[in-house]
Amino acid sequence: MSRSISRELAFKLLYSMEIQNDSSIEQVELYIENNEITDEKTKKYIKDVVKGVYDNKEQISKLISENLQSKWEISRISKIDLVLLELAIYEIEYKKLPYKIAINEAVELAKLYGQDSSSSFINGVLATIVKKNGE
Repeated sequence: MSRSISRELAFKLLYSMEIQNDSSIEQVELYIENNEITDEKTKKYIKDVVKGVYDNKEQISKLISENLQSKWEISRISKIDLVLLELAIYEIEYKKLPYKIAINEAVELAKLYGQDSSSSFINGVLATIVKKNGE
């Protein structure tokens, strides 16, 4: 299974967990089982991303908040856009995935699942974060 497909599956799980306000490991196992995910690399990737995003949620949220345009608050961001930002930031900051890949993947998922403006919004926030970090 490709990393892009694994990332999309992880995004769907993170979004579901965000909506349900449930970050339990049982949710992860149930999702893997219900979606019949058998590829070990994909299972490992999903578990790592979910744990990483939730373990670092406070720092990731702070980074998002600090890089929004003035008068914007994190509470105004759609859940889909927020989850995509969290996923991309986790991969850039904590997994050290090349930022171009992480941003491109987040933008592509935003085109599929977000609103018309989601892809440009996500691209802008992530580009601002990358520029500030000197990457």
